[in-house]
Amino acid sequence: MDGFAVSTCPLFETLQMIEVKNLTKRFGRVTAINGVSFEVGKGEIVGLLGPNGAGKTTTLRILSCYVPATGGDALVGGADVFTDSLAVRSKVGYLPESVPLYTDMRVVEYLRFRGALKGLRRGRLRKRVSAVLEQCNLTDHGKVIIGNLSKGFRQRVGLADCLLHEPECLILDEPTIGLDPNQIRHIRELIRGLAKQYTVLISTHILPEVEMLCERVLIMNEGRIVASDTPRALVGLMKGNANVIAEVLGSRRVVIQAFEAISGVESLVCEPMGEWSRVICQCKKDADVRAEMFKVICENKWEVRELTTERRNLEDVFVAITKGSLDAEDRGLEVEDA
Repeated sequence: MDGFAVSTCPLFETLQMIEVKNLTKRFGRVTAINGVSFEVGKGEIVGLLGPNGAGKTTTLRILSCYVPATGGDALVGGADVFTDSLAVRSKVGYLPESVPLYTDMRVVEYLRFRGALKGLRRGRLRKRVSAVLEQCNLTDHGKVIIGNLSKGFRQRVGLADCLLHEPECLILDEPTIGLDPNQIRHIRELIRGLAKQYTVLISTHILPEVEMLCERVLIMNEGRIVASDTPRALVGLMKGNANVIAEVLGSRRVVIQAFEAISGVESLVCEPMGEWSRVICQCKKDADVRAEMFKVICENKWEVRELTTERRNLEDVFVAITKGSLDAEDRGLEVEDA
C-alpha cells in the first residue's frame, strides 16, 4: 500500500474540508487554544490572523497532525486528526513557518526523497516531481543544491514538497515571513495560483494580501476565534465612516468654521502645512461629505490640492479587535469571557 493512499470511505460527501469544534490545547498551565470552533469549506480560501501568541501556529499544527490537542474535535476531509492521522496527512499539504529542508541535497533529489516518503513510486513519482517543479517555477533550479538557494526559492521548494502527493487542502503558516519585497511578491503570486486548485488555510501578517486573496478571515486573539467573516464585511463593522482629508489654501480660522458647519462632519483636526491647511474630517457613519466640502471650497475660492477619503481596511479591524476597542455589539459577535 502506498504511504498516503488511504480512503476513509465516508457515507456521504461533506461540503466542509476542515471542521473544528471546541478545540483546546494546553502546555502545562498555559492554554494556547481555548475552545476554538470554525469550518473551512471545500475550495475556500481562508486567512487565519492574530497577534503573536494568539494560537494560530498551534491550531495549524494540530490540523496537520504534528501535535495532539488536549480536547475537542477536528476533521480534515472527513478524517479525524486524532484517530485517523494517516488519512489526514494524505489530504493535507503543510508548510510550516520555518521550512525544514536538507540543504546539502539538490532540489530534484530532495523532492524525489520526499515523494518516496509519501508513498509515490516510479512513474508517478517522476511525473509529480516534474509537475511541482513547473508549478512552483523551479524547473531551472532542479539541479541546484538547496543550500545555495535564496530564502524565497527555499520557500518554493517547501511549497513543491507540499504539493507532491496531490493533497486536497493546503495549510500554510506564514509563507512569506523573512522574505524581501521581491520574494514576497513572487510567493504571493504562486500562492494566488495555487488557490485556484486547492482549499487553502493560510496564516499571515500581510493583511493587504489577505484582503485581495482570501474569501473569509478568521481572527484569533488569546487562544479564541474572536471574528469570522469576509474582509469586506469585517471592515463594514467598524464604527464611523472613513475620514475625509482636504488640503486647502485659505484663512485657517475660516476653513475650520466652514468645514465644521457641514452636515455630516462630527469633528475635525486642522494641521498647518506652511500656508496650507490639512483638514481631517471625521464623519458620521455612511455620510459622504466630499461634494459639500468641494462646494464650500469653490464658494470661498480657496486653492485645493487634495480632497480624498481615508478608507478603513482590514488592518484597522485587526488592530481594533485584538486591542479590544470593538465590543461584541460592534462586531455582531458572541464573545465569551476569557
